[in-house]
Amino acid sequence: MKIGIDVVWLTAVFLAAVRLGPLFVLAPVFGAVNIPVRVRVFLSLALAATLATQIDLQAAAIPTTAGSLIGAAMVELVVGMAFAFGLFAAFGAFLFGGRILDIQIGFGVASLIDPATRSQAPLLGTALNLLAVVVFFAVDGHHMIIRALAWSFERLPPGRSLGELEATAVGAQFGVMFAYGLLIVAPAVFALLLLDVALAVMARTMPQMNVFIVAMPLKVVVGLLVLALSVRHMQPAMNRIFESVPLYWQRLLP
Repeated sequence: MKIGIDVVWLTAVFLAAVRLGPLFVLAPVFGAVNIPVRVRVFLSLALAATLATQIDLQAAAIPTTAGSLIGAAMVELVVGMAFAFGLFAAFGAFLFGGRILDIQIGFGVASLIDPATRSQAPLLGTALNLLAVVVFFAVDGHHMIIRALAWSFERLPPGRSLGELEATAVGAQFGVMFAYGLLIVAPAVFALLLLDVALAVMARTMPQMNVFIVAMPLKVVVGLLVLALSVRHMQPAMNRIFESVPLYWQRLLP
């Protein structure tokens, strides 16, 4: 019995794995837990092999030389990083909203180690980010990623030119991150703004009262209370954030 190896298919799997790699390395959804590197590599190769079976190898420009293979791998890496940025920016909206709320409440002086980026992150931002990971899997966001990746290989097969990427979509995704990040914590921020106005009026009418001492615990209680009451209403905003990811990918590959 002879076993043949399709070199073209193996090359397509390699290029597909290079495109998928940044998602398993940079995306917070996979970095929220301490997944071993070997498991991530195995998942990337397994998913790449599955998606490579659906790739039209005739439409794909599979390189045949070592130099062209390195160039194609670099192109796939850039495409994968651009795709991962969309997902990273979506979860960055939760960190941004948490940072705004931390500054308003007074938690800005404290920070936690974000398990996704291994860096210091806002206190409430980290909690919102972990909540977003749970909601992401609850709404089948991982299936959405697989479908979008399969579409990307149909739209931009491995080995194709990088000139087909729409760079303006990256800048638009930044706006999505800031807008939705503020939308998530808008009730708590608005309540704290009203509280600041009330405390400012109190400081002018009763100068003998130490408003700074009163404001700190009061802002913590009001901010956390309003945030807890608004959690049940965050679902539509979270859905819009996750829905912005495939829209970003569609704009990236017009």
